[in-house]
Amino acid sequence: MARWRPGTRERLQEAALELFATRGFEQTTATEIAEAAGVTERTFYRHFSDKREVLFDGQEVLLEAFLGGVRRCPADASPVDLVAGALQGVASFFSDERRPWSRARQAVIDANPALQERELSKLATIGGLLTAALRDRGIPDPAATLAAGTAVMVFGATFGRWLDPAESRPFDQIAHALLDELGALVTRPAPLTRP
Repeated sequence: MARWRPGTRERLQEAALELFATRGFEQTTATEIAEAAGVTERTFYRHFSDKREVLFDGQEVLLEAFLGGVRRCPADASPVDLVAGALQGVASFFSDERRPWSRARQAVIDANPALQERELSKLATIGGLLTAALRDRGIPDPAATLAAGTAVMVFGATFGRWLDPAESRPFDQIAHALLDELGALVTRPAPLTRP
């Protein structure tokens, strides 16, 4: 086997995704992924701590994109503007070129409860760190918690639509459309009834 070739990490990810799709996540080993990518198992472990990390690689980049979007907002930005900024921050992470890989990745996650739990944990981490970032900007609770939760919720809905094969809009356009829908929903006059 070749000792090193450019694109090793990407080859490992592609091989893993193909094997996960055909054999199943649980049935695929790191050794099989390495062999399919044309590298040694040791090389696999230089790039990823385990086979789950193949699917969750880039979490730090995604988190930084969320937080960077918040940091780029003006100092007087409202909680809603900060949510929009966070979503705009992650939009570049989800380029059209990533869409096919992201669809295949999500299919693997959707088929495995342990991976679904990992995905939810990742979103909870993002929500917690966004809440802290909003508090650091002077947004008090409960507004900071509600805004961060809204950002995570809209992100999830945007990501789901972006993955839909019938959807062709870029990630940021979907996010803005959903924020507009949410804005219309919460500003509609409706009587508040309490039991």
